Amino acid sequence: MAMSRDGRPTIPRNSSVAGMPAPTFTGHRGLQLEEPLIFEQGQPGRSGVDLPDPPKVEHRMGTSVRTRPIELPGLAEPQVVRHFVRLSQKNYSIDANLYPLGSCTMKHNPRLNEKMARLPGFGDIHPLQPITTVQGALALIDEVAHWLKTLSGMPAVAMSPGAGAHGELCGLMAIRAAHVARGDARRRVLVPDSAHGTNPATAALCNYEVDGVPANKRGRIDLAALKAKLGGDVAAIMLTNPNTCGLFEDQILEVADAIHGVGGFFYCDGANFNALVGRVRPGDLGIDTMHINLHKTFSTPHGGGGPGAGPVVFSAPLAPFAPLPYVVHGPDGFALKEHDGGQAFGRLKAFHGQMGMFVRALAYMRSHGADGLRQVAEDAVLAANYILAGMRGVIDPTYPGPCMHEVMFDDSSFKSSGVTTLDIAKALIDEGFHPMTIYFPLIVHGAMLIEPTETESKESLDLFIGALRALITRAKARDSAGFQAAPRFAPVRRLDETRAARQPVLRWSPPQPKQAAE
Repeated sequence: MAMSRDGRPTIPRNSSVAGMPAPTFTGHRGLQLEEPLIFEQGQPGRSGVDLPDPPKVEHRMGTSVRTRPIELPGLAEPQVVRHFVRLSQKNYSIDANLYPLGSCTMKHNPRLNEKMARLPGFGDIHPLQPITTVQGALALIDEVAHWLKTLSGMPAVAMSPGAGAHGELCGLMAIRAAHVARGDARRRVLVPDSAHGTNPATAALCNYEVDGVPANKRGRIDLAALKAKLGGDVAAIMLTNPNTCGLFEDQILEVADAIHGVGGFFYCDGANFNALVGRVRPGDLGIDTMHINLHKTFSTPHGGGGPGAGPVVFSAPLAPFAPLPYVVHGPDGFALKEHDGGQAFGRLKAFHGQMGMFVRALAYMRSHGADGLRQVAEDAVLAANYILAGMRGVIDPTYPGPCMHEVMFDDSSFKSSGVTTLDIAKALIDEGFHPMTIYFPLIVHGAMLIEPTETESKESLDLFIGALRALITRAKARDSAGFQAAPRFAPVRRLDETRAARQPVLRWSPPQPKQAAE
């Protein structure tokens, strides 16, 4: 693997790569263009605009004044445009193809949602506007809250959390406030091994001791092990349902009874609500609080650092401890209730949620309707089971029986050939697919977790199944050398992921001039 002067792995320019044509003079491969860093393209003194010299004024920066040039790259406008267009062409997105990341629900985002989010009055409001000028926005937040309470079977919801992990924090803080209110200091939170990775992090952030609960041979929580860990110091359990193995926790009512029996609360990670929406109300399962990722279940833009939204629903015992503010409707219209004289744990963030996400979510909810949202869950589960059935005879699922919205495979059928799960994922890139989630959850060796969502056509699923079947068949035929060369057709070759994690290069430095030989 060749390395660029700043240590980035690249396609070797002066040697052939197995399965690829001879290298080109430019480094380009057809219309797939080699793209240097923007700093490597810049030249001193070059600019896309003409600006007058800044006036000389007395500064007040003291010792903080810059002592050397800022070293920004100098490029003309066409160079800037071409650079970012070329980078965008290297992106993989749900608009390009199936995005099978397990537990992420990477579904199509209807353009209607985007149009609604850009309507005047939604797209251009400011969080510090007077309440009287944002009545429509508050009415929309109130309607989204109504839908979430209806779909979850819960009496209260906090709309302010900005993402799923933020929602987890909100739920745990409400649980802690409820225990404090009754003078009950509890130290432990039970987290099943099949839970999302953010769950134990959230519990630790809230200063709880995290106590793991193992899974049984069916990939679900071990109920006997759970009951053995129960006691008066258990504050809550954080359960993901369906869990990260793509399975419904079919003993969830017993779990709820057990945790409530010792005075604890039931937190449910709602990241996988897409499998249940319109079919099952979490409140009917004994759940006390759950976050709902609007950017997953209700099809708003996902990834890239946001924006996100993770409203949290609450049962009646926890509702008084939900954060402020919340939207209320009185004789003078809508308002944000900032104080209630009750037991709310406080304010979670500066402003009330993420308006653009609320608009997109409501557009999605109203365009689907109650029957359409139910079909979302049904089709998502159908698509995952279609992949499970399509792989039959080539690789067995990790756990027997039908799955929910995602299907789990592992490396047990091919690891003896020298091919790894990572090899399969890299080879999928050559087939034109983003890899599935791999090596998660950790309770499954060589895990491959696939979530197709409900927005994929049968033809799209068939193509993915065909590609995955071909790769697994090759792996079982001991074609390890071919796999270890993958990806062959990507902009860069396989990265040294261990080195990237342990020795990250986060800042560009210009190459140092070579010193003359002594």
